[in-house]
Amino acid sequence: MGLGRPGTIEHELEALIAYTFRKRGGNGPGYNTIVGAGANATILHYTENRSAIAAGDLVLIDAGCEYDHYADITRTWPATGRFTAPQRRVYEAVLAIQKSAVALARPGATIAEIHDHCIKCLTVTMLQLGLLTGTVDECIAGNAYRKYYPHGTSHWLGLDVHDARACTRSGKPRPLAPGMVITVEPGLYIPVDATDAPPDLRGIGVRIEDDVVITATGHDVLTAGEIEELERACRA
Repeated sequence: MGLGRPGTIEHELEALIAYTFRKRGGNGPGYNTIVGAGANATILHYTENRSAIAAGDLVLIDAGCEYDHYADITRTWPATGRFTAPQRRVYEAVLAIQKSAVALARPGATIAEIHDHCIKCLTVTMLQLGLLTGTVDECIAGNAYRKYYPHGTSHWLGLDVHDARACTRSGKPRPLAPGMVITVEPGLYIPVDATDAPPDLRGIGVRIEDDVVITATGHDVLTAGEIEELERACRA
């Protein structure tokens, strides 16, 4: 984060990540590293990593190191060390939703329940930000929210970054159980050409992803961090 300053090329951060993984004993990246600055952060699986970071950009990195198993983490931060007011509004909304979703991760819950929770909360946020119109139920029923949140919230994490464990059992969502590891990664992506979005929000993309171990009494978060810590790291 401290090196992701204006003028740095996205692939320079990609190279630093791969170097650090190997230097610290890992086998290297478990999948193609995503480094998206500015409008590139709104592209879900952006891996070209060839643009320069500009002042005022948010930088989104989705990376995982293979070390006996994969760790899959996404962080989004301001290149200049502080969020602009619109960026902070979006980031804080996604962070609050992500924390509320992590709180649901416990034995007996399901990935489907966590995803449904995030869809509802993100849809409420989209309406509050002026990205959508109508009611929450209408926007969910008509899939209007998918314009700004087109992916699932969680996946299994293990010997593969999207582990092969079945999501259903006997036709029903598989309950979480102690020892399972999942990701929790809501996001909000506002394309730069989204003419129906407020101008100050266009080009903002935020995803926050943590790895969560289900325990007998709830969960442990392996990768937590707060917004103030993030800004300090950017300015280090």
